[in-house]
Amino acid sequence: MTDTEALELAADLALRAAAVILAIRTRGFAVERKEDRSVVTEADRAAEALIVSGLRESCPDIPVIAEEEVAGGRPTAASRAFWLVDPLDGTREFTSGSDDFAVNIGLVRDGRVVLGVVAVPATGELFGGIVGQGAWKRMGGVQTAIRTRAVPAEGVTVVASRHHGAGPELDAFLAGRTVAAIRNYGSSLKFCRLAEGIADLYPRFGRTMEWDTGAPQAVLEAAGGSVCNLDGTPLHYGKPGWENPHFVCSGRPAAAG
Repeated sequence: MTDTEALELAADLALRAAAVILAIRTRGFAVERKEDRSVVTEADRAAEALIVSGLRESCPDIPVIAEEEVAGGRPTAASRAFWLVDPLDGTREFTSGSDDFAVNIGLVRDGRVVLGVVAVPATGELFGGIVGQGAWKRMGGVQTAIRTRAVPAEGVTVVASRHHGAGPELDAFLAGRTVAAIRNYGSSLKFCRLAEGIADLYPRFGRTMEWDTGAPQAVLEAAGGSVCNLDGTPLHYGKPGWENPHFVCSGRPAAAG
């Protein structure tokens, strides 16, 4: 299977999962708590079952690392290549009635994300990209190429988490920068807003897991951006426990045009 075929497989599964999530939201659902006290719903589990089944059927030789399976104790280990699945990124937003939730499916090789899709069920947006080949956004049956923008003269537009956005770490990071605006989004939408060129910087100091970031990192890097640890090295994958360090997402520097 080529990367283009893998991306289309992920896109199809993400859209099908998005439809399942919306159907469950329409008819209502119960909210549960996992061992780490994070929330989970029937929509998370149903979307994950659909995606994981589809990936394993089409790509039996590529392991799938999926959030709810890991939470349920399914043994998993990193390999040279593996899928990362967050079936409902932003469950807290989903349960609160916000539209800022997404479906993330990404592919990792040799510790780096190579492709990914992010579906936004509530808005009908679908983002996809292959690192080194470009990124796109589909909506209403129309696909448009997307790319990060150069930082405007008026300063950077910063995106931050709705629940982990403010605080002394963010203030310290932004000190000395010309900031035009700070906008809050939930889920992997933050990466996508940088990828499509409507924001410039996303520093993340809260806890995240690899399935939260794999797919949107691929989209952002395919669109010309970067995702780096605080020391400037690229965010990589297959870490023990699947937990990320703090990181910074950036669009193109001003000199890049």
